[in-house]
Amino acid sequence: MSDVRSLPVPDGLDGMRLDQAVSRLFGLSRTAAATLVEAGDALVDGIPRPKSDKVAAGSWLEVTLPAPATAPVLVAEPVHGMSVIYSDDDIVVVDKPVGVAAHPSPGWTGPTVVSGLAAMGQNVATSGAAERQGIVHRLDVGTTGLMVVAKSEMAYSFLKRAFKEREVEKRYHAVVQGHLDPLRGTIDAPIDRHPTADYKFAVMSGGKPSVTHYDTLEAFRAASLVDVRLETGRTHQIRVHFSALRHPCVGDLTYGADPTLATRLKLDRQWLHARELAFLHPRTHNEVRFVSDYPDDLKFALDVLQDAG
Repeated sequence: MSDVRSLPVPDGLDGMRLDQAVSRLFGLSRTAAATLVEAGDALVDGIPRPKSDKVAAGSWLEVTLPAPATAPVLVAEPVHGMSVIYSDDDIVVVDKPVGVAAHPSPGWTGPTVVSGLAAMGQNVATSGAAERQGIVHRLDVGTTGLMVVAKSEMAYSFLKRAFKEREVEKRYHAVVQGHLDPLRGTIDAPIDRHPTADYKFAVMSGGKPSVTHYDTLEAFRAASLVDVRLETGRTHQIRVHFSALRHPCVGDLTYGADPTLATRLKLDRQWLHARELAFLHPRTHNEVRFVSDYPDDLKFALDVLQDAG
């Protein structure tokens, strides 16, 4: 069964060949996109165009997609609040807003980094599963901040290895309940799926090795702002580790945070932000480093805590 999609050509695709634009927008191979255009299944402002025609930003594109064979077709959808911090031929670094997943997954119908990049006209590496091509690491839906996505196949291989070998510096800022003792330390505790709740993780004796380094930056009456450096990258690692210390991230009701404090700070998610990302550039092998400012909801919560002392 065919699927008709209509959307304006995004600014990032202005001046691009029609077949290439269709390829970028819908995650098709260049050959599949060219075949589709040649069959008259791509209309620009209601008219079939040759595959070599250049598209203009704002033109209305109507594409009839074939039914997917095995993998879902990636739909380009703009993601409100997501910005590109840096981009070249090999990598793109984005500042991910809250409420956005890294890539499509079963049961998730909200926005994703992958679909947002496609809407911006950013091509990504084709390595990896179809719905998460170019993705070399992830952030939780409720965690904001920096993510790097591979655009070239070389960058994908290089970054996947760098993350696996723990050569990427990942720093987060978190506000956790109470005061940590000691103020600076390392949490070395294995993590696995929670024994009774499928959507959660927990410190488990048979879990995967997980190491979190932290340093208290500022202490308030009810909470502490901490700088966190991840040595490993397990799902929910920071949230699980601080919860295990009985100092959950403020606002993280899934992992035992105080709902009264969360309400006072107007938080409906964990206070956790991917603040800094540093790694060797896959092509130049020079270090690149990126820093992200706190989003408005986290700034507000921090201001309230600081005002309270």
